[in-house]
Amino acid sequence: MQSTMLKAKLHQIRVTHAVLEYEGSCAIDGNLLDMAGIREYEQIQIYNIDNGERFTTYTIRGEEGSGMASINGAAAHKAGVGDRVIICAYADYSQAELINFKPRLIYMKDGNTVSHSCNAIPVQVA
Repeated sequence: MQSTMLKAKLHQIRVTHAVLEYEGSCAIDGNLLDMAGIREYEQIQIYNIDNGERFTTYTIRGEEGSGMASINGAAAHKAGVGDRVIICAYADYSQAELINFKPRLIYMKDGNTVSHSCNAIPVQVA
């Protein structure tokens, strides 16, 4: 049996560009892709914190060190410059792989620099 799990997350990254007339995709700073373990052309889900939009696209590599998070093509209608988004990648894992499974969670601060990273989300309390 396979389980689809959260592989990686860029939490509260700010959209730096919204380019309608561009081949569809999401360009992300290459350093952030590497840190999160997200590959170029990998399918991602984007959740817009500011307007509630949720959509699927794929990544392309942005300039390293730029802090870029560019929403391109038709998706540019769903996120604008300055919007806070969560970018997630998921993967299928076997039960054996899940024994040592830990997602890569990257938390962003102003300027799309990394605040911190971890591999677990705290238990939500009532």
